[in-house]
Amino acid sequence: MKIASPAACLGALLLFLSPASWSAVPVSPEGDAVMEVLESMGVDRLWIAGAIVDWRTGEPTGKPITDKGRHTHCSQFAAAACERLGVYILRPPEHSAVQLANAQFDWLQDRESAAGWVPLANGVAAQDSANSGRVVVAVCKNPDPKKSGHIAVVRAGQKSEELIAEEGPDVIQAGGNNFVRTSLRRGFANHPESYEEIRFFAHPPELKKP
Repeated sequence: MKIASPAACLGALLLFLSPASWSAVPVSPEGDAVMEVLESMGVDRLWIAGAIVDWRTGEPTGKPITDKGRHTHCSQFAAAACERLGVYILRPPEHSAVQLANAQFDWLQDRESAAGWVPLANGVAAQDSANSGRVVVAVCKNPDPKKSGHIAVVRAGQKSEELIAEEGPDVIQAGGNNFVRTSLRRGFANHPESYEEIRFFAHPPELKKP
């Protein structure tokens, strides 16, 4: 077996770490500020599936469930996150929590209603936008109108373009499973029929100065 020389190993490592292999835009202070807000929301313990919650806080309301729905809250968390970042996305009371993600998908594609939101070409563009400090959502619509779609917020971070192509950028989300950080593919795993139809949209935040 031929063993590579130390110089060859170092060259391979430098090639792997080459900036060209990573998302083109480094995480900016603005991107860090957006992530600080998102991580402060406690999505790992709030907006939990199986209860009716206050969409703004994620706290259970105590209201009894009277149907057989799963009662997941991806769209309510996304709406609450956008509100805390000074950005409007379709939310209660303008639309009920029922089928809200599907409605948000349609709303975001309406240039008049979704003024300020810009569509992005792909996951790399979504990662770059999040890194530069914009609020970025990933959203899909369920092809079955009786079933829920899904929406998540893209996290700032450094991932290679190859890894983004494989599993998408990382996201923070509520849903059947809540994640502070997971890949887009894992976060949307309950929607395999819609994974290839995920759309990305970005909007500059309006963070309140301390």
